[in-house]
Formats: sequence, C-alpha cells, structure tokens
Amino acid sequence: MYKLLLGLVMAALTAPVAWAQNSYTIRSGDVLQMEVVEDPSMNRSLLVLPDGSVSVPTVGTVRAAGQSVDSVRSAIQGALSPNFAAAPTVYLAVGQVAPARATGGATIPVYVMGEVANPGKIRVAKGTSLLQFLAESGGLTRFAATKRIQVQRTDRKTGEVKVYGFDYKAVQNGGSAKNIILSSGDVIVVPERRLFE
Repeated sequence: MYKLLLGLVMAALTAPVAWAQNSYTIRSGDVLQMEVVEDPSMNRSLLVLPDGSVSVPTVGTVRAAGQSVDSVRSAIQGALSPNFAAAPTVYLAVGQVAPARATGGATIPVYVMGEVANPGKIRVAKGTSLLQFLAESGGLTRFAATKRIQVQRTDRKTGEVKVYGFDYKAVQNGGSAKNIILSSGDVIVVPERRLFE
C-alpha cells in the first residue's frame, strides 16, 4: 500500500513537468540534456545547432528543431539501438531555452554578411554569443565555409580591427569552439566555401 501511495504522489508531482517538456517545441539555440542509462559516458549537453540538428556521439546528427522532446528522445533511442544488445534507456530534457530574439530593452547592433540566410544589420540582446546569434538569425547557407567564420571588432579608441575566428564545423561535430560574446558594431563574416573545403 505504501509503495502504491508513493508511486501516485511521485506521478502527480512529475506529471506537470513531463507535460511541459512534451508540449514544448524545440528550437535552434536550445540546449538539451541527454542521459543514456546503459552508457553514462554518452551523457552530455546537446546544443540545437542553427540548422536545427543535434550531434549525438556514434549516431551523427538528429533533427531536433520543430520537434517535441519526446519525439527527439525516441529518434535518438532508435538511432542508438544498433549499438546495444537491447534498446537503451534514453532520458532527454530541455536544459536551457534559447534566448528570444530581442524586441526591446537593452540591444546592440551587429552586422552579418556572406553565406548566411539573413545578411544585414540585426539588433540582438546584450550578452548574445556568436553561436546563439547564428541560431537566431536563420543559420548558414550550404555554401558557407563553416571552419572560417570571423567576428571583426573595431576598437573605438584606436580604430584597430581585431579578428576572432570561429570554427562552427567543430561544434557541428560535437566539439566546442571559443564562445564569442558579441559587442556593439561587430561584423560577422561568413566566407564562401572553397572548392575542396
């Protein structure tokens, strides 16, 4: 009787959280937390990239943006299944929600040019990282040189231009790249991919 009562109480407490997770639509810039019970070495944070995918070890990319948490969890579980004797137990939750595009408040202007979906001047919230910006602004074109993205920043006092490189391809492959926080007036340049790049 005690176990049944405890089970009912736990179900009542977790039901709203589960409902909220399953009714949420994942979008670019969100960070998902994945746990694989049978192989804890696979537990990690998964960033939803600007193209809407997440990179899962041993699987590759899985479409996430526009999906519910449960449907992405099922897709990851299905993709991982051939690597296990029995279907693995995968838990997936939204760990961090992408910041909403700034519509008011403290914003800064940044400029983007080259192989991006929406070039031009865009206002973003202060504290926005380059990766978040790429997710918010519609992402890159298929011709983008993803290993050679640049942020050009002009020092207001000296006029000196500093160039910061960003390897988005490393992020796509499940690695990491230096987190560049955008400043007012930054120019983001996404060059065109070379022939054999």
